[in-house]
Amino acid sequence: MLNIALFGKTAKEWREENPELKGNIRDYATLEQLVVLSNMESYNSELIKIKTPPEDRLKKLNKIAIDQMKVLIANKSLNKLT
Repeated sequence: MLNIALFGKTAKEWREENPELKGNIRDYATLEQLVVLSNMESYNSELIKIKTPPEDRLKKLNKIAIDQMKVLIANKSLNKLT
């Protein structure tokens, strides 16, 4: 679910689209995507605890992913971490 919310595809779909690449979709993620993914994992856990239906979780996770990616891409100081 996290891959769909952030990358717009499942890990299996990514592997089928990229058979020449080794590893998985997360191995090729940007720093910003990895930061958002980490945040989404925590948020998803909380949504599961409160028994949020999967379709609602996906919508909420996708919104978080979009909002956080916008902020991180606009914030150039993140690049200082690399």
